[in-house]
Amino acid sequence: MTSKMQHNFFHKSIVTISIFGLAFFAISTLFVSCKKVPEMTLEEIEQLVSSQSNFIESNTITKPWKGESFVDGKVGGTWHTSITSDPKSFNLLVAERDGATNGVLSYLVDSLLDYNYATKEWKGRLAEPRIVIDEKNDKMDVFFTLRDDLYWTYYDSDEHVKVTSDDVLFWYNEIVGDPDFQSSGYNGQFIDLADGTEAHVDMEKVDERTFVFHYPRIIADPLLHCNMNFGPKFLYGAAKEKGGVQAVKSLFSIDVDPKTIPSIGRNYLVEYSPSQRLVYKRNPNFWEKDLNGNAICYPEQMIVDIVSDRNTEYLLFREGKLEDYSPRPEELVEVIEKAGDDYSVFNGGGSLGASLWSFNQNPKNSSKPYYSWFCKKEFRQAMSCILNRERIIEQTYRGMGEPKYDFFPEPNPFYNPDIQLQYRFDLEKAGKLLDACGYYLASDGNRYDDKKNKIEFDLTIVGNDGMTQDIATIISDEASKVGVTVKIRTLDFQKIVEQLTSTYDWQSIIIGLGTTIFPTQGSNVWPSNGNLHLWYPLQSEPATEWEARIDELYNEGSCTIDKKKAAKIWDEYQSIILEQCPVVYLIRGRSFYAIRNRWDLTNLYYDNMGGAQTEHLYLKE
Repeated sequence: MTSKMQHNFFHKSIVTISIFGLAFFAISTLFVSCKKVPEMTLEEIEQLVSSQSNFIESNTITKPWKGESFVDGKVGGTWHTSITSDPKSFNLLVAERDGATNGVLSYLVDSLLDYNYATKEWKGRLAEPRIVIDEKNDKMDVFFTLRDDLYWTYYDSDEHVKVTSDDVLFWYNEIVGDPDFQSSGYNGQFIDLADGTEAHVDMEKVDERTFVFHYPRIIADPLLHCNMNFGPKFLYGAAKEKGGVQAVKSLFSIDVDPKTIPSIGRNYLVEYSPSQRLVYKRNPNFWEKDLNGNAICYPEQMIVDIVSDRNTEYLLFREGKLEDYSPRPEELVEVIEKAGDDYSVFNGGGSLGASLWSFNQNPKNSSKPYYSWFCKKEFRQAMSCILNRERIIEQTYRGMGEPKYDFFPEPNPFYNPDIQLQYRFDLEKAGKLLDACGYYLASDGNRYDDKKNKIEFDLTIVGNDGMTQDIATIISDEASKVGVTVKIRTLDFQKIVEQLTSTYDWQSIIIGLGTTIFPTQGSNVWPSNGNLHLWYPLQSEPATEWEARIDELYNEGSCTIDKKKAAKIWDEYQSIILEQCPVVYLIRGRSFYAIRNRWDLTNLYYDNMGGAQTEHLYLKE
C-alpha cells in the first residue's frame, strides 16, 4: 500500500476537525454571541460533549489498513471529486512547491519504491532495490532494476517511449542535482562524513534498466533516502539542452494541451478548464494490474471540479454530485445523520501531525525589531507558553483533538513518550520569560523592549482557512494578556510560499510541514543548510550552537545502524528542538471521510497513516 496520498483522489484523506458540529451551536453561542441563551453548567456542557462524541463514534466506520490484500474489481464508471484551487503548472519541478500542481500531476507519475506501513517494510514499485554494504570501507551501494513493462504513453495514442535508467539518472543529476533549479531534494544528495567533510551521493547507470546510488558512507535508511519520482528525459532533457533552466521551468505551462503530457501513472490528464474542472482518463497501460490483467485504477474517468468555496463543495456533495467529501466541523454531525444508504462516513482517528507556529530569524530582517525578539530562545519559549491548546481544543475543536507536545509521532521508530515540550500554556511563566528578555510591561498594558519598541508582530495564515483563523484569534487574545500584540495577517498560499522560499519578509506564521514518520525525513527542513529550514533557510554555516548540534545529530543519526545508539542520538535531537522552540506545534485533530455507497467499499481503508486508500475502488454490480 502506498502512504504517499497518491491513492486518495486529490488528497482529501486527512481533515482536521476544528469545531465539533452543528449540535454544539448552543455551546458555540456562549463564546461568540450576545444573544440570551439558556445557561448551562460546566457539568451539562461536559455531558453534551460526551454525548456528541459517543454519537460520532457509534455512527462512523473505523477501518484502518492492517496489510489486507485487495480483491479484484471491474473497470467502469466515473469518479466525481473536487479540489479548491487551480494548478499553477503541469510541470513536475513546479509541483515540488505547489500543492495543487502536485495533486493534479500525482496521477501521471509513480515512485521507485513504496512503504508498507502495516509491515514497516519497503517494497519495489517502478524498480526493485538491492543493497550492498562494504563495512570495511564504510560505504554502501543501492542498486535498482526497473520493471521491464514501463512506458511513457499518451492518451488515445499508440506511442510508447520506454522508461530507462537514463530517465532516473537525468532527473537525479540534471534536475534535482542542479542547484540552479533550487529543488527541494538537492540537499538530500549530500552526506556528512565522519571527519566532518561533505560528500555527494553519486548515481551511475549500469545498463538500460539498472542504476546504482553510491553512498560515501553507510546510512541507516538508504531506501528512504533515494526513493523518488521523475519525469521523462526525452522531454525535460531536450528543453534543458535548448534553453537551460528557464526552458525546463516553462515546459508544460498551464496553457498546454494536457493530452501532450505523457503518463507513467494510473491516469491521463485530457482536459483542463481553468476555474472549472479537470478530466482524467484511465491509463490501460499502467504497470500495476490485478489478476484479471486490468490496470488499476478501475474508474474509466475522473472528473475533478475546481470549487474554491467550501460551502459550494458541500452543496455539491449533498446533491450527490461528488463521490467523496471531508466534512468541515460545522457539517460533521449533519453529514453523519444523513448518511443512510447513500454514503458512509469513515473515522480516521487522531492525526499524527499538526500545524506549527514559527518565527522568522533570517538576518535579512535584522533591522526590524522583531528579529532580535525572535532570535531569543526565551521569547520563543514565552510564545509557546501563551499557546492555550486546551482553549483551542474546547472552542475550535470541541473536544475532538489533543495537544501535540512531542516532536516525533508514535509510528516513528525513535518516538520517546518521555520527551515532551515543557513550555506549555502558562501566562505567568510567559511573563517571567519575557521579563528575563528585558521586555517590560508598561502601565498602558503593552510590553516594550529595551529600545522602547512595542512588542507587536504579524501572524500570517492562509486566507481561506477558517479553522486557522479561529486558532490565530485565540493566540492573539492570549498574547494580549501578557502585553504582546499579535496581528493576524491573511495571505494567498502561493504568496506565503514565495515569502518562505524567496523574499523571506514574513514575521511569524502558522503552517504545516508534514509528519516525520522516519527521523531523517525533512532533509531540507531540519538541517541548517536546508532550503526550507523554515526560520532561517540556506545557512552557509549554522547560525547558532544549537543548530550546529542539530546538524551533527541529524547526520550522526542518519548514519547509525545500531538502534540503541541511534535512540540516544535522536533523543537528544528531539529534546533540543523542543527546548529551543524554533517551531511550536499546535493540535492533533480528528479526521473523517464520507464516500458514496455506489462504490464497493471492500477495498476502502481509512486511517491516520495512509489516509483514504481509494486506488482499488470500483463500482458495485
